[in-house]
Amino acid sequence: MIDSIFDDKPEIAEECGIFGIHCKGEDVSKLTFFGIFSLQHRGQESAGIAATDDGKTIKLHREMGLVTQIFREEILQELTGHAAIAHTRYSTNGASVARNIQPMVTHTEKFGEIAMAHNGDLVNADEVREVLKKKGAEFESTSDSEVIMKIIECSDADNIIDAITEVVNTIKGGFAVVLLVGDKVYAFRDPMGIRPLSLATMGDDNFVVASETCAFNTIGAKYVREVNPGEILCLDENGARSTRATPKKEEAALCCFEYVYIARPDSNLYDVSVHAARRRMGAELAKEYPVDADIVFPIPHTGTPAAIGLAQESKIPYMEAVIKNYYIHRTFIEPTQQLRELGVRMKLSPLTESLRGKRVIMVDDSIVRGTTIGPTIKMIRDAGAAEVHVRIASPPLPFPCFYGIDTASRKELIAARMSVEEIRQYIGADSLGFLSLEGLLKAIGVGHDKLCCACLDGKYPIEINKEMREKKYLFDEDVKGK
Repeated sequence: MIDSIFDDKPEIAEECGIFGIHCKGEDVSKLTFFGIFSLQHRGQESAGIAATDDGKTIKLHREMGLVTQIFREEILQELTGHAAIAHTRYSTNGASVARNIQPMVTHTEKFGEIAMAHNGDLVNADEVREVLKKKGAEFESTSDSEVIMKIIECSDADNIIDAITEVVNTIKGGFAVVLLVGDKVYAFRDPMGIRPLSLATMGDDNFVVASETCAFNTIGAKYVREVNPGEILCLDENGARSTRATPKKEEAALCCFEYVYIARPDSNLYDVSVHAARRRMGAELAKEYPVDADIVFPIPHTGTPAAIGLAQESKIPYMEAVIKNYYIHRTFIEPTQQLRELGVRMKLSPLTESLRGKRVIMVDDSIVRGTTIGPTIKMIRDAGAAEVHVRIASPPLPFPCFYGIDTASRKELIAARMSVEEIRQYIGADSLGFLSLEGLLKAIGVGHDKLCCACLDGKYPIEINKEMREKKYLFDEDVKGK
């Protein structure tokens, strides 16, 4: 997937990353920093850490920006404690403004001060919000995440587990949540398991939860298992204790795009290596769309594993042919066609010696809007490529996501408006091949009954109401000026 520097957001947004830790007798602020830094790819708009050392007072620091820009040594020294949660945000619901930064903190009469970090989107947040407002709840943010906090705040439950159970059975959508309540960390996941969340141990009954297993590698934690859909975990001085918020179901719906694009390649989901799955996607592409060519190259880096797999299967040499500049930031410059081409050249630089006179296969993970892949192909032709064959390691994407990935509205999705042949002509490729859904599922190695593929096949596991389909920043006007 190629995102334009002339857009304020990429074609597919990475969702958010959440992290929670309880470590007896250890100051966890630096471990939390490294954990959330490992999840930076899931959100680059803002980040925050909430920590406690006495179970009564929550210390919070959160800002707009990247993890390394926000948390300096002196700040981490102030976030002392043996329990902490953290969040790195990409806004999929609610504007990217300071009041929406997480973790969110609120005071409740029953449970004291609590902090929360949430990854996902709630499809019934508008309905629940109205019910809570009638109960007297006041909202300060424009994010659907605050609905979770307000359910707990307004709950009649006598204990926090029952209050969380009420949350899980009230809200609908994709969600993975960590809470800091007293000196305990709670973690829970939606009943379909759409958004990922895993558990690891630091030894001696010390435990960690994170959106992806790559965070465990960074801090030296040992992976235990995934948090089950509909499960509530409590991490405290006694270790990790499990409670069911919903009856256990056979079906599940982990987002398939975690494998395609979102997750870091060194993470595992359903005990499947993301990197290995992406290489198999490339191998399946080679089988489905063979073509005579001289070299295979990726759009770095999300297309790299698939390009390696395609090259190995097709016996066509793998080469680097474009170099990515990682220090380019997105701007709001008017995206004329000329400026799009300039933006692509600022972000991707061709290696002329690899391309000149060659029939090339360019591999990427997805095409969403299709606004920048055309200028990229033109750049490759200008560098001397004789033919440009494009292979995409996922099926066409004609449906938007409502469960925590910011793709686009249906009218913006190129696959909703054009056939594959029309897309090929539009982007100027000599040939174009999208991996089939069957090929994707085979490469992942997980059954369709365990994955959400709604953006690919339109089969949404949780019903989407009309208002949710039509509006994204649903609550921005509601708290305007606060």
